[in-house]
Amino acid sequence: MSASTLAHRAKELDAADPLADLREEFIGHNDPGVSAYLDGNSLGRPLAATLDRMTEFIRDAWGGRLIRGWDEGWLDLPAAIGDQLGATVLGAAPGQCIVADSTTVLLYKLARAALAAGTGRTEIVLDRDNFPTDRYVMDGIARECGLTLRWVDADYDGGVSPEAVAAAVGPQTALVVLSHVAYRSGFIADVPAITALVHAAGGRVLWDLCHSAGSVPAELDAWNVDYAAGCSYKYLNGGPGAPAWAYVARRHQADFAQPIQGWLGAGDPFAMGADYVPAAGIARVVSGTPPILGMLAMQDMAALIARVGIQAVRAKSVSLTSFAVEAVDEVLSGHGVVLASPRDPDRRGSHITIDHPAFRDITARLWKRGIIPDYRNPNGIRLGLSPLSTSFAETWTGIEAIAEELGRLR
Repeated sequence: MSASTLAHRAKELDAADPLADLREEFIGHNDPGVSAYLDGNSLGRPLAATLDRMTEFIRDAWGGRLIRGWDEGWLDLPAAIGDQLGATVLGAAPGQCIVADSTTVLLYKLARAALAAGTGRTEIVLDRDNFPTDRYVMDGIARECGLTLRWVDADYDGGVSPEAVAAAVGPQTALVVLSHVAYRSGFIADVPAITALVHAAGGRVLWDLCHSAGSVPAELDAWNVDYAAGCSYKYLNGGPGAPAWAYVARRHQADFAQPIQGWLGAGDPFAMGADYVPAAGIARVVSGTPPILGMLAMQDMAALIARVGIQAVRAKSVSLTSFAVEAVDEVLSGHGVVLASPRDPDRRGSHITIDHPAFRDITARLWKRGIIPDYRNPNGIRLGLSPLSTSFAETWTGIEAIAEELGRLR
């Protein structure tokens, strides 16, 4: 298929896209300085509604109500937004999700609580290709608690399979820590099958949903997940450094031992009591003062996803990545580019990774041209296709530019 044919096909796909008009709700979608933003899985575009919400909050709520705002709803926001995310993208009934801290801190809290609730088992199972934060946090916890890390290897262009987990878990498995969507390859793990395997072995599972929440539907309750966490600045468009969210299944909340005991995780924080008595339910995951400003934007994206439905978002994601794979095969494979993501769309999230030895330098040149993908070691360009803000034409513009840069190497 020729470049002109692919360009025409991109236009046709955009014309037929029922979600195409939603791009206009994002700030910067028509910025002439950025002709292709293909990094929405690292930082999503802001919504215009968020600009209005932020301005109104600073002027009226913060500036007008001042400290009275804490008694007028601010303290309720972490659980309220958690429930909003649970209903919209996570498949979680109310009272099991809450917004607090960063992903790193929440992974630590959830893992320590899971281990504290265990039966003296000594192993944490995780994969070597998981995001560095997950691996680093679990390594620190293992050293802190005198535990052993048991590693699972995954295919470079895939992820962790149920068979690989089954071979790794055993009578000493306390906790398994995995990602729903692999940060590099985009592989979607079989969450219900793996979770069932771990439970059969007597362990618990902590799932990282950073690269799936908001683009790949989740059913945390139906999948019988124990714990989950994820950031909010990728497909949830919460903005740089926006706080993360945590999920604790209701059945585990009573034995959730908070490893970072802060005053707002107490049952009666304003009693200023001498001893820490944890709050009931999901509120005990909280430690310190809620980052109110950082969680405002999450509400707008959750509302937008609720408006169109997460299944429609997923359908657009599959179409975008399928078109990207088709374009890569047609115009990049002849340059020695290798697809390092699953070809099966049912096993692929909303990004693909392509590999070539020259991609580190090419990424820098692309950025200067207003083409913004992501670079991932050792030699990958990651194309993050955010379903509600990325067009097919934009996707083609990026891939065509990569082909042009590769052509200059000859």
